[in-house]
Amino acid sequence: MWLWEKDSIEYEIFKKYERALVSIGVNFSSDEVQSALDAGSYGLEDAFRSTIDYVLWLHKNEKQIFPNAILIRALVEQWKPKAWRDDYLELPMLESPGQRWWNAAASMWGYDTRNQLVADISYEDGREFIKFTNGKEITVETAWYWEWERVLKYATS
Repeated sequence: MWLWEKDSIEYEIFKKYERALVSIGVNFSSDEVQSALDAGSYGLEDAFRSTIDYVLWLHKNEKQIFPNAILIRALVEQWKPKAWRDDYLELPMLESPGQRWWNAAASMWGYDTRNQLVADISYEDGREFIKFTNGKEITVETAWYWEWERVLKYATS
């Protein structure tokens, strides 16, 4: 699929919005979502922004949210965002578990320790991984489960 070609502009757009879309519940593995994405890339960024914008509005107004259906409609109907702001991507609601862990690590260990130990947090095939400077890596889910002392030991041994 064109979206997964790492040197394509579509891939760059996808990566910019992927974590926010996943955090609101979009399942990129869904056949329906895949089909809608396969249909073409025209208006991709507008569709992503419109989906996020609409889901934020639904959430604010305590309405039911069906993220896959919203994204599919946005893609098929080529929605344009109504009230998009780039700072939406910084909202806590749109942070991925990896971003939440990254921020919490600074609170628990301090910025310097976190920055010395964590090389990267990456998102691959629907899962987020923490890569440590010692060469080890774990899923974000495992890091939350293990809690801070055990992860610190793992990252420093």
